[in-house]
Amino acid sequence: MSRATIEGAGVRLRRALGPGEVPYADPFLLLDDFSSDDPADYLAGFPWHPHRGIETVTYMIRGEVEHGDSIGNKGVIGSGDVQWMTAGNGILHQEMPKEYKGLMQGFQLWVNLPASQKMMSPRYRDVKINQIPKYSPEKGVNVKVVAGQIGETKGPVRDLVVDAEYLDVSLAPKKQFDHAVRKGNAAFSYVFEGNGHFDDKAKKTYGEQELVLFKDGDTVSIKAGENGLRFLMVSGKPLKEPVAWGGPIVMNTDEELDLAFRELREGTFIKRR
Repeated sequence: MSRATIEGAGVRLRRALGPGEVPYADPFLLLDDFSSDDPADYLAGFPWHPHRGIETVTYMIRGEVEHGDSIGNKGVIGSGDVQWMTAGNGILHQEMPKEYKGLMQGFQLWVNLPASQKMMSPRYRDVKINQIPKYSPEKGVNVKVVAGQIGETKGPVRDLVVDAEYLDVSLAPKKQFDHAVRKGNAAFSYVFEGNGHFDDKAKKTYGEQELVLFKDGDTVSIKAGENGLRFLMVSGKPLKEPVAWGGPIVMNTDEELDLAFRELREGTFIKRR
């Protein structure tokens, strides 16, 4: 079950994936669910803060988040949109949710960068809802492909540093989704609507706000319950590298962390092109 926590300037959210799961979820570091129907839970937002050594993936199901960063990008991540931001050698940004009537719902995933690419130049990709293709092999099975490929359907986020797949899967009641996962890759699902079975041999049912970490294998088999099921399906190739984590910065050694925070204090954190 995801854990209640507070981040940013006072945003109440659910942390589904964090430092404790890193050994099992490598290359993924964090998954936060910032969903609420009470604006007081999220309007404080995430004011200006740094990142280095990771990629952040923000996916809005419903609502809007205003974004700005130190490399000149500004915009709004709207309902159904995705922002895939590579912090690389350093970026400052802010993410400020706007008031939304009803359930505001979004997720942020952190993807680790390999040691060889932690100091790459930052980059930003803004993907609109109409750019995300859908894969529907049969009635009642619908998949939005953000990154990765199913059949001939390829996600719009390509040229990734880490080999990763990011899917939004919706199943009608009792429908089943069988999906190939490359053997050796980490894979997990996060349920945000309905419930279902995530192992055709197990009786356990997973419901909203629950994370499912899969064991190594080549296929996942997921079946929706009586009320249908919607979940994120994420997988990627492990880096198998040391992780030194200091708040919004993730490097390989404590010395690299110390350098990053010293540069923040001295005003040399942002590397000019």
